[in-house]
Amino acid sequence: MIFVEGCDFEEFCRYLARIKLYTAEGELEELKTKIDRRLFNLIVWRGDSEIFGHAIWHETNTEEHRNGDPRDKEDRKALNRFFGGKKDFVELHEVWLKEEHRRKGYGKQFFEFFEQFMMDKGYDSIIYYAHHAAALTICRKRGYKEDYLPKMKENTPQTKAI
Repeated sequence: MIFVEGCDFEEFCRYLARIKLYTAEGELEELKTKIDRRLFNLIVWRGDSEIFGHAIWHETNTEEHRNGDPRDKEDRKALNRFFGGKKDFVELHEVWLKEEHRRKGYGKQFFEFFEQFMMDKGYDSIIYYAHHAAALTICRKRGYKEDYLPKMKENTPQTKAI
């Protein structure tokens, strides 16, 4: 198993179709636009020449989103609570692993890889909005700080200084 930054988007779409993600009308086109515009970055997990997992992330800061739009007051307040002021950080949006590859240590390997990858790029903090039990578990095991944003009913932000 290897981690690869980016991949052919058509191949990625076939993988997404197999795992039945981004099936609502317009979701896939919106994701492609964000990746094409480098608003989001993609890392895929490969084994036997097949994608079996992925992560979507981007670089940002406490004052504005990657595309230059200012964050709303509640976002800034929460991020300042996490990070203690203006700060650049990495926002991990999605980590997904096909069901048959779960419970094999790949999540741990991914977080080890991703945290080192971000440190090598000069970042020292990650925030991950998680609600899936497995995602919350791995974040807790890796020492991520957990908090809750009132406007986010599903996701619990997990942050970690790396």
